[in-house]
Amino acid sequence: MKTKLLGVTPVLPSQDIDRDIAWYEKHVGFRLMYKDSMYAVMFRESICMHLQWHADTEDDPLLGGSVMKIFVDNIEPIFKEFLERQTVTSDKLRRNTAWGTHEFGFYDLNNNAVFIVQDV
Repeated sequence: MKTKLLGVTPVLPSQDIDRDIAWYEKHVGFRLMYKDSMYAVMFRESICMHLQWHADTEDDPLLGGSVMKIFVDNIEPIFKEFLERQTVTSDKLRRNTAWGTHEFGFYDLNNNAVFIVQDV
């Protein structure tokens, strides 16, 4: 029997869990499911993401620069929503990319890239 891949849950580094929860709620529309002082689980519809605190020291680097891609079936409504949230500006939507997508992206407060992507 073959294993069926069910999904992926990114774990993004965070310098400040409370700050980043508020940012993802306001700018991305995620809601908090679980939180402690060093970890948070957030969701929106069928998408789940985690935030993990890092001290940003040599022993516990924050790193930043992680990338998360969220695939959607209709990019227009969510792009309009993110314009209203002031998460992105109107020039960020790229249509008909060479790799066959419509997409836009932005950075969170820890320099993690988040892309919203529709295959065309």
